[in-house]
Amino acid sequence: MSVVGFDIGNENCVIAVAKQRGIDVLLNDESKRETPAVVSFGDKQRFMGSAGAASATMNPRSTILQVKRLIGRRFNEPDLEKELKLFPFETFESSDGGILIRLQFMGEVHEFTPVQILGMLLSHLKQIAEKNLEMPVSDCVIGIPSYFTDLQRRAYLDAAVIAGLRPLRLLHDCTATALGYGIYKNDLSNSGPVYTVFVDIGHCDTQVCVASLEAGQMKIISHAFDRSLGGRDFDEVLFNHFASQFKEQYNIDVHTNIKASVRLRASCEKLKKVLSVNAEAPLNIECLMDEKVVRGLIKREEFEKLSSDLLERIVVPCRKVLADSGLTLDRINSVELVGSGSRIPAIARVVASIFNREPSRTINASECVARGCALQCAMLSPIFRVREYEVQDSLPLSIGLSSDKGPVCTLSNGVLFPKGNPFPSVKILTLHRTDMFNMEAFYVNSNELPGLSPQLNTFTV
Repeated sequence: MSVVGFDIGNENCVIAVAKQRGIDVLLNDESKRETPAVVSFGDKQRFMGSAGAASATMNPRSTILQVKRLIGRRFNEPDLEKELKLFPFETFESSDGGILIRLQFMGEVHEFTPVQILGMLLSHLKQIAEKNLEMPVSDCVIGIPSYFTDLQRRAYLDAAVIAGLRPLRLLHDCTATALGYGIYKNDLSNSGPVYTVFVDIGHCDTQVCVASLEAGQMKIISHAFDRSLGGRDFDEVLFNHFASQFKEQYNIDVHTNIKASVRLRASCEKLKKVLSVNAEAPLNIECLMDEKVVRGLIKREEFEKLSSDLLERIVVPCRKVLADSGLTLDRINSVELVGSGSRIPAIARVVASIFNREPSRTINASECVARGCALQCAMLSPIFRVREYEVQDSLPLSIGLSSDKGPVCTLSNGVLFPKGNPFPSVKILTLHRTDMFNMEAFYVNSNELPGLSPQLNTFTV
């Protein structure tokens, strides 16, 4: 039996395992520490991970990527319409209002739900772990974004069941990062807590949290997020820039060709990484479209100017998490910047201007979530002995409860579990009823869930 942590990213996945001497990140079949979150269906077989990413350019319509954005979502959500247009594969609405993915596989038309695709991906990650460890893998902790609704969390658990995994807990990404950071921090004094801000800019989202670190315990004070701001949005800025440039310069429109769009987006992502360490970067693509070789050049200053709107959006969750924590800037001891999208120099400058201090990069930006999940799994599993360390998360969204006769709550504003409440937590309610009645749990602030249903669950007692 082994203890494993999974970080299912929008672009890549990382597997970490707890061993007697610490936490190790496992290598896949290509000896890489990150595995692409891609499932591709070929003419005769299915490709996953690195093999799926390799066939994405040749077979874009049957290659499923960024499935994390579709999990637990409804097809008619307003902000999902723009999302679906970016995907090369075909999606449509299922009978229950969810999302179905239609594709060709072995000469037939197949339809899959995002949960089934995620189950395939988790099964592939499980096989990688079992091959490395040479033993069965069952117990695990999976990292999830803090903004996930109950429906999305349950979808992750369903996908884990498909893969034959037993998740001991779903752990928020920033909480996992804070755990991996805090448990190894040896310079904590007994004079009081050390407050650290963790800014996680991933491929598709931005998450921020404030953690209180003390000897033997870690508490999350507040969460904030932007669910649709990540590294891929900066890729899209470059994509649109060069798409319009090539249309004018070479008279080709990549929007009309799926393969050309996939190749240009992949090149723009590489270009963004080059711009992170260089003042300018060239773009050369052989036979992009209509047998034409395209060339371009962009400077970092021009890229930052094109991305100015995105950089301004990073300020919002950073200021919100500080306001929700009730702390002043002078009480923040350090700021840690992680995530695959955090390597852009302009982002570091924005974060530094908000918190009046240069952000640190003392933890691995891509592996910190998986390592934290593996640590949490070791704490919850009876297999390992881990030194006493308390992990206390906080609710990212306020939750209310109502019955047929109105709100059921202990607070005047109708909230049963307020945002920032310790999580997990328990409250005991006493209700006097003589007949059968219905109850409903719901998210109180629907404005924090744009386009999503505020309903959590319904109960008949």
